[in-house]
Amino acid sequence: MPNTTGRVLDTFSLTGRTALLTGGSRGLGRAVARALGEAGARVALTATTADAAERAAADLRTSGIDARGYALDVTVRAQVDDVVGQAGADLGTVDLLVNNAGISIGGAALDIDDDVWHRTLATNLDGVWYCSRAVARGLVDAGVPGTIVNIGSMSAQIVNRPRWQPAYLASKAAVHQLTKGLAAEWAPHDIRVNAVAPGYFLTEASPVDQPEYHDDCVAPAAMQRWGTPDELGPVVVFLASRASSFMTGAVVTVDGGYTLF
Repeated sequence: MPNTTGRVLDTFSLTGRTALLTGGSRGLGRAVARALGEAGARVALTATTADAAERAAADLRTSGIDARGYALDVTVRAQVDDVVGQAGADLGTVDLLVNNAGISIGGAALDIDDDVWHRTLATNLDGVWYCSRAVARGLVDAGVPGTIVNIGSMSAQIVNRPRWQPAYLASKAAVHQLTKGLAAEWAPHDIRVNAVAPGYFLTEASPVDQPEYHDDCVAPAAMQRWGTPDELGPVVVFLASRASSFMTGAVVTVDGGYTLF
């Protein structure tokens, strides 16, 4: 719904919302989970193991955020349906979904096994499909508006160096286009679907601070640096909140100007 009253900063509030975030136990996901909670949302975060999910949720609770952790393999539709239902029962109907779970396995196209292709697409694309439909079905059935934010990648429009990763590139390009397709279909239900396309962020899984990555991952960016996880959370909050009420089907690039050239 559009913002017609109140102060502009109020439109960024997620108070009263229930957010489900996949892949929320570390890296970008953990930072986004904290941002959602600090903006007022109740946070249901998932990880591949219950221990990892609960540790991350417990950390959020120490900051006063209402958070729960759930084990989830996003490639298994039955598990997705169960977690969406359980999160709704625990925290209230899920009306905000952040599809963050993903994997990247390097390897040249002629060298990788078919399993790498299938696992990458299953996690990065099928997982978005299953989670988005499960949440959207609940919202449509309840007649409740909602927002979905997909974590895509600038890799949807470039080829990363120095590591070849064709399956990852294909999966993220598909996520961007799926974002647009779902946005068009679900706009009549007041469900907005947008995506974020991060560039190089420093995380445990992406050690871009190491010298061997500087020439390919840092130097080409206009800002001449990498991003930090806490720089992505506010962008997700913007897309999840009423502050972006007239946006759907958008892909917001957050890459320090890497893809400008």
